[in-house]
Amino acid sequence: MSRMDMGQVAPEAYQAVLGLEKYVRANVDHRTLELVKLRASMLNGCSFCVDMHSRDALDAGESSRRLFAVAAWREAPFFDERERTALALTDAVTRLGEHGVPDEVWDAAAKLWSEKELADLVMAIATINVWNRIAVTTQAQPPLEV
Repeated sequence: MSRMDMGQVAPEAYQAVLGLEKYVRANVDHRTLELVKLRASMLNGCSFCVDMHSRDALDAGESSRRLFAVAAWREAPFFDERERTALALTDAVTRLGEHGVPDEVWDAAAKLWSEKELADLVMAIATINVWNRIAVTTQAQPPLEV
């Protein structure tokens, strides 16, 4: 059972995060966006978001094979170069440590993504990390029946 419904308790804050979500949905390639959301949610241990984004991606036509491989994307042959740089950036931003995002990760992404695309990708990664932190903190649970 969830600790609280953030949308009920702090609706203005929830709507602000939802505004970020709407922005990234409109500005980041849907297929890449779902991979990024799934990867960050896996790293953050957010079962609510892993479930939601797996189902969303499947509903949008993504293959289950690629979705399962997100957990081991570095070894999997199913992702193109842009997706790989997006996943690497997702890992670095989500696991943001003492030294930030490594130059090699940033530089690889910057080679393949325009400055605007890269800015939007960073916003997408930041947004899913906000959602993950809300869901994990409040112990949001995925529905048992869908």
